[in-house]
Order: sequence, then structure tokens, then C-alpha cells
Amino acid sequence: MKRYMMAAIGGTLAGILLTSQVAGPLIADEADRKKSTYEQLDLFGDIFERIRSQYVEQVDEADLIESAINGMLTSLDPHSSYLPPRDFKDMQVQTRGEFGGLGIEVTQEDGFVKVVSPIDGTPADEAGIQAGDMITHVDGEPVQGLTLDQAVELMRGPVGSEIVITVVRESVDEPFDVSIIRDTIKIAAVKTRAEGNAIVLRISSFTDQTFPNLESGLQKAAEEIGGMDAVSGVVLDLRNNPGGLLNQAILVSDAFLDKGEIVSTRGRKTEDSERYNATLGDLAGGKPIVVLINGGSASASEIVAGALQDHRRAIIVGTKSFGKGSVQTIMPLQGDGAMRLTTARYYTPSGRSIQSLGVAPDIIVEQQPAPEETAETTKRRQRSEADLRGHLDNDSLTEDEKKLLEEERRLQEEAAKKRSEDYQMSYALNILRGLAVLKKAN
Repeated sequence: MKRYMMAAIGGTLAGILLTSQVAGPLIADEADRKKSTYEQLDLFGDIFERIRSQYVEQVDEADLIESAINGMLTSLDPHSSYLPPRDFKDMQVQTRGEFGGLGIEVTQEDGFVKVVSPIDGTPADEAGIQAGDMITHVDGEPVQGLTLDQAVELMRGPVGSEIVITVVRESVDEPFDVSIIRDTIKIAAVKTRAEGNAIVLRISSFTDQTFPNLESGLQKAAEEIGGMDAVSGVVLDLRNNPGGLLNQAILVSDAFLDKGEIVSTRGRKTEDSERYNATLGDLAGGKPIVVLINGGSASASEIVAGALQDHRRAIIVGTKSFGKGSVQTIMPLQGDGAMRLTTARYYTPSGRSIQSLGVAPDIIVEQQPAPEETAETTKRRQRSEADLRGHLDNDSLTEDEKKLLEEERRLQEEAAKKRSEDYQMSYALNILRGLAVLKKAN
């Protein structure tokens, strides 16, 4: 027993000794790191002072410091940045659903400004700006070499003033100029309409108004159709939606899920991780859902699409989404400015990250018009037994059944016409019609 006791004590002493021997270098390393940091800060102060006193022209010290802060943040990733007081105020207004500008969501790529998506009904949208466009010049001034915030500042100006941006587009051989009149951007976060017995919910952004707009719009459209029982399904259009508030993405996802995880966020520290779960209640009453996405669908849009896809609650149609799988936290700073800092990555319910990969649709559908038809092919297509002289009447249908059949054909023809206007939407509506037919058969 004594031998075991002494061994235990010996082990404890050895452990204490070993700990002391390891702790020494750890403390030294920490001290060295602090010393190095202080030396770098001294270097920064030295450079700042030399620029302030010796640069060929007098400089604004506040601008120098602001640029240094922004440079530090933008070196981390494309979404971290410093928000001066005016930009911070604009951002707060924007998340409430109203702001001034052109109406485009942008990021930075290869030194140029890349359009993530134009916002529906804004000057940029009406001028024909498209997701994926690269902006190289603003009023003749090159944007290469500028930070994203500096480039955005060039595009800001008084409401009613004109701006000319130079655009490079993949499908166009040469850069071209686009003239846009700046305006106050009022965003209808959700636009709702009925398409036959289907409800289309077009979500253009995730602001404070998104879920309330969706809830009221869905209810109103269902009433127009004749109640939720008469609704064949819902199309959730998230194309060219640049994202927005995380809590709104969670609410929209929860609107169509009864249970299960919606999204999780994982930060640098384990204790900073969060999981968000759905609550009981499906606003669509279990009706089929088709979600439309494309390369302009980013961030909050991808959270919704990913959640509904993982839970097999919706069919995802379109093209691969943008692939922004990070969460930014806005931190107010002294002087009324703020810092936008990437603090977490988000993961879909299955645990996958869409960062730089995007959400892959279940059915890939490119946006393209239906093949053009000549007058001759249209004429041939429209000929039927009913066009023949002396054809027999159909005696198997009542007058009411004939009217119902004619109404169904009318809706099908209207859907066919819409293919040239919005092929992806037409495809989504056709999926819902097909699912409705299968449901009737069962």
C-alpha cells in the first residue's frame, strides 16, 4: 500500500513539475506575442506621424485613421468593413426597408465592383443592371484600387441626380455605359400574386418587413383563390435576393416548417454557437412548395432555400446560388460609426456549409425563353379534330364539365405564354400543377 501511495505521490509531483516546466515557455510565448503586437502598434504610430508631417500634401488625420481601420477589416474577408457614421445610418434605414441610392447589392471581385443582384423596381433594375455585372467605372472614374465602401460612396449622391456606370457583362463583347437616375429606394420586401390556384411569393430582400409582408400577403392571396384548401401550392421566388437580416430568414423558414432545425451558426468559440429550431405551424398548410433561386440569391436567401431543401419541404429549382455562408455582426463604435465583422459561419440543418459552394437546386433550370414558333408551326399545332368539317360532338361530358375543361385549358395556355416572359417561373408553376394532378389521382 505504501509503495502504491508513494508512486501516486511521485506521479503527482512529476505532474506538478512537468506542468511548471511547460508553463514557463507558454508564459514566455505570450509575453513575446504581446511585445511583438506593441512593436507593430509603435510602427503604425511612426508611419502615421511621418505621413502626417512629411507627405507632399496636407492630409486629413481622421481620414487616414479611418482608411487604416477599414484596410484592417477588409483584409479579413469581402464582407467585413468599417461603417462611418453616415454609412451606419444608411444601413439602419435600409434594414427598415427604405433607403436612397441605385438599388443594387454589390460585392468586390478582382478589384472591381460585382453586382450580386439589382433590387426589384429600383432605378438599377429598370436600367437593366443584371446579377453578375462588373462595374469598372463610375462617372468615368475607375473603381479598381478602391475599397468596396469607397466605390459605393462614388455611386451615392442626391436623389434625382444622374450617374453613369461602366459595365462589363459576360454576354456582351465590349464594356458599355448605363445612365441611372438616383432615387429613394422603397422596398416592398414581399410581393404576392395568384397564378391560377398557385400563390407566388416574390421576396426581394430580408428586412424588418419581410415576414409580416409574407404572412399578410399569403393570407390575402389564399382568400382570393377561395381559401387555403383551394390552393395548389406556393412558389417562393428568391431569385436575385441578396439577403439581409438573419432573424427574418429564420422566420420565413419557420413559416413553412413544423419542427426541426432551421439553421445553426458556429463562431470562433464553442459557446458562441447557436441553433435555431422551427415551431409548430405551417402557413401553407402542407401544400407543395417550389423555391426559385439563381446566382443572385445570397446569404439569408440561401438559409431559407437550404432549410426547406434539407427538410424535403420544397423542391429547389433554378441555378446555383451565390454561396455566402457567413454571418456578419454590426458592432456600434464610438463616434457613431460601426464595424461590420464576420463572426460566424452558418450551416443548413444537415450540417452542410454553403460557403463559396452555394445551394445546388434539385432541378437545374436556366432562364431562357421557349423556342420561337413560326406562324406555320403554330397553325399546325393548333389543328385538331374540332377543326374538321362535320366532326362528331363529344357526348360524354356535361356542359359544366366542358366549361371546367375549357377553363383548365385556358390556364395551361396562359402558362405557356409566360414561358417567354419568365421561363423559370413557368417551370415552377408547371411542377405545382403536376403535383396537384398526382394528388387528385391519389
